[in-house]
Amino acid sequence: MPYDLALPARLTPWRVKIFDNERVEAPHVTIVNKRRMWRVDLRTLEFMDSEPPRRDVPDDVMTEIRAAHAVLIREWDAKHPTNPVDSHSDQP
Repeated sequence: MPYDLALPARLTPWRVKIFDNERVEAPHVTIVNKRRMWRVDLRTLEFMDSEPPRRDVPDDVMTEIRAAHAVLIREWDAKHPTNPVDSHSDQP
């Protein structure tokens, strides 16, 4: 079952999710709005894809992701223990 970050009502219909079936990808959250999706890397908080355009995501959604970053890392690590956020090899 995906993890859903609770967003303020004013951000409806935007959603932020961590899906169960993404074990081999870099740790990320998925921003969902209707049928469009954006992936944000949990290590860097950068968008992972060029499409759809990142400018279409409200700043308030990214503010909520930044504020909940520690929670999102914990939830990702719980769902994907073989691919934790701090496991990437380019870390010093």
